[in-house]
Amino acid sequence: MSVSLPIYFAPLEGVTDAVYRRVHHAHFAGIDKYFIPFISPTQNLVLTPRERSNVSPEVNQGLRVVPQVLTKKADHFLWAAQLLYDMGYEEINLNVGCPSGTVTSKGKGAGMLQRPQDLDAFLEEIYAHTPVRVSIKTRIGFFSPDEFDDLLEVYNRYPVHELIIHPRTREQYYKGTPHRDVYTACEGQTPLPLVYNGDLFTPDACRDFAWQHPHTRALMLGRGMLANPALAQTCAGGAPLTRESLKSFHDDLFAAYQQAYTTSVVLGRMREVAKNIACCFDGADKPLKAARKANSIAVYEDAMARLFGDYTLSANPCFSERS
Repeated sequence: MSVSLPIYFAPLEGVTDAVYRRVHHAHFAGIDKYFIPFISPTQNLVLTPRERSNVSPEVNQGLRVVPQVLTKKADHFLWAAQLLYDMGYEEINLNVGCPSGTVTSKGKGAGMLQRPQDLDAFLEEIYAHTPVRVSIKTRIGFFSPDEFDDLLEVYNRYPVHELIIHPRTREQYYKGTPHRDVYTACEGQTPLPLVYNGDLFTPDACRDFAWQHPHTRALMLGRGMLANPALAQTCAGGAPLTRESLKSFHDDLFAAYQQAYTTSVVLGRMREVAKNIACCFDGADKPLKAARKANSIAVYEDAMARLFGDYTLSANPCFSERS
């Protein structure tokens, strides 16, 4: 049985760039929206070359994409909203969930959750003047899930296009268990369209969650998609991941990165890719270790040739924590 809900691919900084999105879309189906990793407007109100290359409509042709904006200043958000609207975007996403210390120390991302009154004022300004639909990706609090009642009260005041909830606090980062009870409770406390994000790593987990939460509009998958790039496809009733389909995706991504980036950037990106797809193989610690230490294209290629040639794809390939 397939999952009846739309599936979104979460924005993962440093991984799901335009190159990754295009290659993924060419190999696997099932994604209704790709969310673009955040742009963060500065005082100069200009996009960096990397940000512009990521949100440029030319590199996202054929994909349904949603840019994400990270800022605590309403005027900066509205500048980005107008710029993206002029590019042709009809929806953007506000990041109120990034747990990175360098982000939260500036009061951005999940740092905004510490001051609901300031968040309220920010949302009042942007929703009064935005030219596009605005969805919000949020955590349930900074220190404690008990904070979410007050935060939800704020969100309920505005025409949030979709409220994407990752039910962890900032202090949890990505550790521990998501507070699904908080998500379940809020289903009866808001008229806003809800999207769930957090630790759905298998088709069965996605199906079970969709069945248990009939008021959920969509699922957003992140780390589960990095490990098993066919996860959404399988959820939609398509073909499951095979070693051949995973190798074809990996090889095309590797080639595309080499055309787009310098060797050091390619190796950095592919080490992250290798770390995640190695979750899908049984006992693949040795080639993974070699890939993560690779300091040349040849060494990386050798490590991955061993992974795909000598190791068996798990019966249930999915993300798992690795040190």
